[in-house]
Amino acid sequence: MEQLPTSPGERPAETNASDGSTYTATATLSEEGIVTEWSEDAHRLLGYAPAEIVGLPAARLLADGAGNAENAGNAGNAEDIDESAGRIPSGQDRWSGTVALRHRDGRRLEVRLLAHRWTSTGGNTKWFVVSAVPGEPRTSWGEALKEWTFTQSPCFLAVFDADLRLVRANAGMERALSLTETEMRGLRLPEIAPDPVSDETERRMRLVVETGEPQHVDVFVRPTGARTEQGLAASLAPLRDADGRVRAVCLAAHEKSGTAGERPQLLLSDVDTAGIGTTMDSARTAEELADAAVPRIADFAVVDLLEPPPRADEHSSRPAAGPVTVTHIAVRSLLEGSLESQVPVGGTAVYPALSPPVECLAAGRGAVYTTTDPAVARWVAQDPGAAWIGHSGTHSMMMVPLRAGGTTLGLAVFSRHQRQDPFHPEDLWLAEELTSKAAVSIHNARRHTREHTTTMTLQRSLLPHSLPDHPALEIASRYLPAGTDAGVGGDWFDVIPLSGARVALVVGDVVGHGIRASATMGRLRTAVRTLADVDLPPDELLTHLDDLIIHLSADEGEQGAAAEAAGGIGTTCLYVVYDPVTRRCTVARAGHPPPAVVSPEGSAYLLDVPAGPPLGLGGLPFETIEAEIPEGSLLALYTDGLLQPRERDIDESLDSMFAALVRPAASLDTVCDRVLAALLTHRPDDDVALLVARTRALHADKVVVWELPSDPSVVARARRYTTEQLTAWGLDEAAFVTELVVSELVTNAIRYGAPPIELRLIHDDSTLLCEVSDASSTAPHMRRARTFDEGGRGLLLVAQLAQRWGTRHSALGKTIWAEQSLVGF
Repeated sequence: MEQLPTSPGERPAETNASDGSTYTATATLSEEGIVTEWSEDAHRLLGYAPAEIVGLPAARLLADGAGNAENAGNAGNAEDIDESAGRIPSGQDRWSGTVALRHRDGRRLEVRLLAHRWTSTGGNTKWFVVSAVPGEPRTSWGEALKEWTFTQSPCFLAVFDADLRLVRANAGMERALSLTETEMRGLRLPEIAPDPVSDETERRMRLVVETGEPQHVDVFVRPTGARTEQGLAASLAPLRDADGRVRAVCLAAHEKSGTAGERPQLLLSDVDTAGIGTTMDSARTAEELADAAVPRIADFAVVDLLEPPPRADEHSSRPAAGPVTVTHIAVRSLLEGSLESQVPVGGTAVYPALSPPVECLAAGRGAVYTTTDPAVARWVAQDPGAAWIGHSGTHSMMMVPLRAGGTTLGLAVFSRHQRQDPFHPEDLWLAEELTSKAAVSIHNARRHTREHTTTMTLQRSLLPHSLPDHPALEIASRYLPAGTDAGVGGDWFDVIPLSGARVALVVGDVVGHGIRASATMGRLRTAVRTLADVDLPPDELLTHLDDLIIHLSADEGEQGAAAEAAGGIGTTCLYVVYDPVTRRCTVARAGHPPPAVVSPEGSAYLLDVPAGPPLGLGGLPFETIEAEIPEGSLLALYTDGLLQPRERDIDESLDSMFAALVRPAASLDTVCDRVLAALLTHRPDDDVALLVARTRALHADKVVVWELPSDPSVVARARRYTTEQLTAWGLDEAAFVTELVVSELVTNAIRYGAPPIELRLIHDDSTLLCEVSDASSTAPHMRRARTFDEGGRGLLLVAQLAQRWGTRHSALGKTIWAEQSLVGF
């Protein structure tokens, strides 16, 4: 693989922006140190376009090959960077330090980096790396800044300039965020502490800059070493110069006192720690909401979802004031075995018109009731399902709708019958916060389910619905989608019949997951089939595919790194062509695992195929190898998701795969099932595609070849040879059509081609193939002959008589072939 440019000599680092403004260069790395996303500002800092660096190890950017790290605060030392792989240090969730990087033009740049480790609920980990590149200072802050900060702001202090980039932080803020002022200077708050609360706080700071009005926000931080989050009340105040212009924003936070009025917010911190919405399962989220409410704020809780569920396009919808049908998704009671705890989970209920649940759903906001309210009394009298209210001694109730994305999903009912105090407004506020968190999770879960279903439907429509029954191979396949929150990926496989009784096997893996990855997979699968139809050698096919991906990524490049991934950059592919006549495989691969082979004697090995770069990098060659594969051998093509389970390394996975492949089996379907059972002990973290084929051979009694002189008189002899051979094969009924095809193809080769000329007939159970080869590389084409033309109708006649026909080129010339179906003969 091509190396990144080397330094022509040491030059001073030049990191200031040309226009004088500060900017943030960002990149995302995998846990293995591979660059997966690269921003335009990173391009601006180091000179590499996303297409040049995505998919490569980050270590290639290091000027000294190991990262000359000068760490601060909580960062490690220079040895923390893995010199062999350029990995972010293990065992840490954040790293900061100064690293010597190499610019594309060879300059050495000393760059201060801050890296955050993100792990999704599905277990996928990545590193978000940021670097603030300072521009020309806009003004001298000096003593005036100190005066503004420490005279106008209390407690934990931070000052952000008008671009919302940090310029000062006091010791209290450094402790709260576990970073030094130097590490944070020049970064925006969401870059310092990536979190939805940071996004909201920055939005409020922008309002301060624009309106000059102070703002207030409640935040939670977890200082280093603390077991729980700390609740802070933050004030955002404008800092004005002598002319009254807002020059900066002061974030001043103080610890919440925990008084009665603030009790729900502090309690919410504990509930967040317990967790609501930990999975993409609506029922589980409803259970987590009920568990969080009982016994914290209620003695009984039931979570209902509307039936039928609202459609995805029903925005701002609220149920009408009429009867509402719901399903009880979760029930939690302080008293197990009591009447209200027996409300059936999964059962449906109809809330009457004008009942408190229906009124809350129609209003779109929560409400507190006592059982003496006329509305509650009327509800109990009308609805037998509400009998638990009177029997349990309930005296206070809350109804809170579940709303998210502008849509009402259901409601939660909370009641008290053990505690004597009724629900207060602060309890309703807390219940609304809990319910809102659950509603967002349920909404996201339903959206994820819809997208997953759509992606699966799209992918199933793009993958082969059935595999061809080909004389060259016996074939079986398996496809398993990823079991993580990332969704279905872009793995694919295909079996493509080629001319000359050959067959192509292809397996590929598109970077990313979701609908975009599946759509990209569909594009590439179509492209591979199109390129295979013109009989390109495997290395040339991958080169054309590489060019296609570069063009697709360029078309979508303006939309950022995610769009480039959607264009297919980083896709891997394995392309295998098997010829049953010669019993040879021609193979090339682009960053994909090599195929496994099991010989008829039972030995298993990986075919030695040069790896080649992933597709979309451009300018790098692919290599083709040929290998003889004995009849009855087993070929296994697969994607890397099969060999990368969490609990074992690659060598153990290969040994397990070989052991499963060599075991005798009645069918290839059994072989596939054994391989999956041996390697996957749980739902895979990545998509898995597996294609297994057993080779067959066409022996000499099925193939006949004649060398023909370049003489028009030989056409009659070619027809005679053909007729005699068809008689020997018992295909007399196909003789008339085959004679016409052979006559036209041989005549065409003599008239327009170059010697030597060869005629080959291939016969299998269902097809008869006629091939005429010559040394000319000029491809024939059909044309429309005029009424009195003496020629020009040969290929048109062949196209009408044959099931399909075409041309393939080789180093020695070309071959024109025509295939007839023998079904019915």
